[in-house]
Amino acid sequence: MTRLQTLQAQIGAVRIGSGCPIAVQTMCNTHTYDVEGTVAQCIRMAEAGVDIIRITVPGLQDVPKMKEIRERLRKAGINTPLVADIHFSSETAIAVAPFVEKVRINPGNFNKDFEEAGRQLKRLLEVCREHGTAIRIGLNHGSLGDRITNLYGNTPQAMAEAAMEWINLCKSNDFYNVTVSLKSSNTCVMVEAYRILAEKMKASGTVFPMHVGVTEAGNGDSGRIKSCVGISSLLSEGIGDTVRVSLTEDPVNEIPVGRYLEQRYDGKLVSSLRNVLIEGKTAEAVYDSPSRERLMLDFACDFGKRLMDKDLDEVKLSGTYISEGNKVDIAGSGTGEYLEDELMQATRRRFYKPEYIACPGCGRTMYNLQETFEKVKERTSHLKNVVIAVMGCIVNGPGEMADADWGYVGEGNGKVSIYRRKEAVMRHIPENEAVDLLVKLIEDEK
Repeated sequence: MTRLQTLQAQIGAVRIGSGCPIAVQTMCNTHTYDVEGTVAQCIRMAEAGVDIIRITVPGLQDVPKMKEIRERLRKAGINTPLVADIHFSSETAIAVAPFVEKVRINPGNFNKDFEEAGRQLKRLLEVCREHGTAIRIGLNHGSLGDRITNLYGNTPQAMAEAAMEWINLCKSNDFYNVTVSLKSSNTCVMVEAYRILAEKMKASGTVFPMHVGVTEAGNGDSGRIKSCVGISSLLSEGIGDTVRVSLTEDPVNEIPVGRYLEQRYDGKLVSSLRNVLIEGKTAEAVYDSPSRERLMLDFACDFGKRLMDKDLDEVKLSGTYISEGNKVDIAGSGTGEYLEDELMQATRRRFYKPEYIACPGCGRTMYNLQETFEKVKERTSHLKNVVIAVMGCIVNGPGEMADADWGYVGEGNGKVSIYRRKEAVMRHIPENEAVDLLVKLIEDEK
């Protein structure tokens, strides 16, 4: 595999792009105003070996907190680059840029008026140039804005077109310290969007480094498999220079999966796949894996792209993995059938359970997202052919859960909104009633 030739972006001491290792990122789920908690989490992330850390900065009131977090980390000897995550406030982006190594902006939320957004971006780029701060143009499926979706629909093409508009704005301002991302919880949408963008940037003569990830992937095995399917499909084609595995868990848990992907696609790690027999469009894969985790990640990376691209219709899994020093038979233990089902669901070829979308949580989340997500999964596991989203806040609410049939969205102050697709059907529901009401609404429609 040959990496796509890109420019390099400088994020503090970390370089991203051609000739550089794939960088692994994660994001704090603490509240930014909780300086102690955020610093402590960043230290754990750094100790776990992450390359770049992102922290949400919801508004101007959080800029001094971000500055303090960075100062305290540097005094503690933690020099990991920090990224400020900005959605709605261009003024916040401009104010925080001197105090971080990169600013992430979501163009769909940055400013509704494109001409005004261009003026604000120019101001931001001037500050970034002065302080050596990089920019990430970070688009998400579902938050593209009406202007783009009216032109191109809510499609992978629209995502790539929107990114190119902002790439061209950066180029017209002679600013090239840029990375770009096009994320979706739908692996097929995400992969197609990046492929289109890569071709468009090549045709333009300027290819910026790409940050790849599956947004709102969920947790547990499903979240890891879905992330590996999407990210590995692109890395195997040479697309991707930095990765983030988004899990609704302790964000430190994202780092080993990201590091696995980096090592595999930087050529430092070989799959535990020992043999594969293909008859027609069915593959029989035999693994000799050192652990269940490696089996799961290898399987997702070896066959996810081939299933999504419809080169294969089915994969049968057998062989062994090591657990507590003993060899476990994959097929005999039931692990094979389970992972086959999970992979088919992650590639959207066959659904055997509800499809869950859940953001990983950040400083905008005002309730116990991980605990609530587990409750929703437990109460809805018997359902099929339904997509359910559990989102931390309105930023990751009706827009980001573009594929969901039903959504649970935190409002703050102990209240929740329930969505049917993009329409709020109930608002201001107490948290202790919301899961019951969500399940009832879904079952009543069935």
